[in-house]
Amino acid sequence: MIRRALLLLVLTAMPALADLAPVRPGSPEGEALVERLRAGGLVLFLRHADTRGEPCDRSFRVGDREGQRNISAAGRAQAASIGRRLEELGVPVEAPVLAGPVFRARDTAEAAFGAARVRVTDELLADDYAGPRLAEVIEGHRRLLSAPVAAGVNRVLVGHRTPLIMAMGETVGGRALPEGAMAVVSPGSPARVLGILKLAPLPGGGFHGC
Repeated sequence: MIRRALLLLVLTAMPALADLAPVRPGSPEGEALVERLRAGGLVLFLRHADTRGEPCDRSFRVGDREGQRNISAAGRAQAASIGRRLEELGVPVEAPVLAGPVFRARDTAEAAFGAARVRVTDELLADDYAGPRLAEVIEGHRRLLSAPVAAGVNRVLVGHRTPLIMAMGETVGGRALPEGAMAVVSPGSPARVLGILKLAPLPGGGFHGC
């Protein structure tokens, strides 16, 4: 009980949101986030895994894998590692996990959690695939980030950085959310970012050149 209280004290004393930087389990800030996640009731927004070395998007058509920037072989391994680490850390995950339809988001979710536990939703579509539906997509992000989550589980969303920035603001902008990192969000009106958690960072990874 004392340890939990100390960890929660660390969480509330974390830097101002504008100064958010990714943290890892083992650090005081990372342990505080993990402890809070074990209790459930939060949203984990996982940015798709590593895409370094892959061609940039070309067709911007949802079903066209060849025309999309896909996760790399390292990204598939990274995604699988993220799923294992959440289980090892005792972080409960609500089923189904929700993923965007662009393949790098969908593939990340399926590699991390298993295809049978993933539901694809257009609410998590990438911004540059949304066209005239962009406002609808951003509103979908806001709904999924703010809707209540039951105690004992955490809602997991797998998607893209730019729509998250549009929905949550520059808190998650800049280099705050590398590929394969997770924004830990307290749902509500408004939803609030508690921190950025990295479970399987790759050396030199995090941002594609596109």
